[in-house]
Amino acid sequence: MIRIVKDDWNASSRQRTESAAHGLNYLPCARKRRSLAFGILLIALVGFLGADAQQASLSITDIESLIRSQHYDEALQALDAGLQKAPTSYRLLTLKGIVLSKQGKNQDALAAFEKAVRLSPTYIPAVKGEVQLLFQASDKRAIPLLERLLKSDPNDTTAHEMLALSQKKQGNCNAAIDHFALAAEAVKTHPESLEAYGYCLVELKQFEKAVPVFEQLVALLPERAYPKYDLAVVLIAANQNEAAIKALEPLLTDDQKDPDILSLASKAYEAVGNTPKAVSLLRQAIVLSPSTASYYVSFAEICLSHDSFQVGIDMINAGLQRIPNDPSLYLSRGILYAQLAQYDEAEADFNRAERLDSAQSVSSYALDLTNLQRNKPDVALVKVRAQLQAHPNDALFNFLLGQLLMDQAPDPGTPAFNEALKSALLAVKLKPDHVGTRNLLASIYMHSGQYDLAIEQCRIALQYAPSDETATYHLVISLRHLGKSEELPALVMRLSQLHKESLQAETDRKRYRLVEEAPPSSQGTNAAP
Repeated sequence: MIRIVKDDWNASSRQRTESAAHGLNYLPCARKRRSLAFGILLIALVGFLGADAQQASLSITDIESLIRSQHYDEALQALDAGLQKAPTSYRLLTLKGIVLSKQGKNQDALAAFEKAVRLSPTYIPAVKGEVQLLFQASDKRAIPLLERLLKSDPNDTTAHEMLALSQKKQGNCNAAIDHFALAAEAVKTHPESLEAYGYCLVELKQFEKAVPVFEQLVALLPERAYPKYDLAVVLIAANQNEAAIKALEPLLTDDQKDPDILSLASKAYEAVGNTPKAVSLLRQAIVLSPSTASYYVSFAEICLSHDSFQVGIDMINAGLQRIPNDPSLYLSRGILYAQLAQYDEAEADFNRAERLDSAQSVSSYALDLTNLQRNKPDVALVKVRAQLQAHPNDALFNFLLGQLLMDQAPDPGTPAFNEALKSALLAVKLKPDHVGTRNLLASIYMHSGQYDLAIEQCRIALQYAPSDETATYHLVISLRHLGKSEELPALVMRLSQLHKESLQAETDRKRYRLVEEAPPSSQGTNAAP
């Protein structure tokens, strides 16, 4: 199976054809193709070392010969002897760093380079040596050194590419894409740099600019599947669906067993109006991976577009037989029910989706409460109460307390219900624009039959976040309970549109690393309808 990971272009369960550095390095590593970079740096140093050589009675030629013949220990002994006589020689320290790096003693090499840079901050060979090792270690300290190199030589494409990769690793795509552009000639032959460049462009939603980047990746690795897939993802995001189909065609073989490829192709075919082909491909994906909720949701999306609501419900029912606790399936089915004006069924599904998804809202606050909430809710509650003792006026913790209490489904009027309401009211007072708290309050009011107050909270939430699905379906349910049906048709259509947009956002997140795995042998035995 192929999986795409959004934010981690280095992580992979299979080896890329190129390493992360693509031969960018100023200094050598184990690969032979980088030995030339070392030779150039060493030759460049010879002219600078003359004075130090005379002072330390060293023969640079002899040290060069020792290094080239890989007699690193002897070269290091000669350098140490020289440094005893000239301990502040940044040139000798730089050469020592090179020898240590050749031995794989990166920490000692880094120390030698750092000392050389301290002694002479503008000595470029030392700066390059330090940059190289920091870059290899993904150390963000490489960034200011690379910027220093570029001040010295703005046309250094290697430094631009290394800086772009470093900025990307730090999550600064805005800075990264500028440096990738300045290193365009070098980047176009380096697969991982192209992936990183493309990732940043998509992260910034510059889909049109990302297309040629992924086209270069496809041309560079014509035998690999993942570049074609990544290109198709970007083309679909750029609404170039015909081109996406063309990019995927080599992968759509009769024996294609990767459901993600089939699902993505289905989306492209549906976008160009070939619904029969889209449905056929998506059914194949479901047969291959009947426990993947997103395929059923995509099928429901097609049904929504073609007013085939009952067909979509039937498919979601098939998915729920295999994945009974996936909130996205209940949300999709609820929207289909709402389109059929079966509001009781829709409300039940929306409530179920909300209960199943509440743990996810907690996890987004990096409090590591998701598993506790699912498996040990009492422990999670204790943790939040402890935080509130120290921070009683913290909006987040008050929201979390209210959410955790409501997850226990307390009856209206009980102490737990009243405490949840009190916490939610305090949270919204402390942070009025927090949509999650507004939705929590709406849910509390709906449970107590106060639909007018729920509607008020929904409308406020939608002022802050017009595309919030939860506030929209809360509003649909509350208006329906109050008999205010005049808004319902438009709201149901709006909810369907929001759902489609959220599915598109999910597709946009499908990018980059593809991991090939053999499909389980049992896949073919669990065909969905």
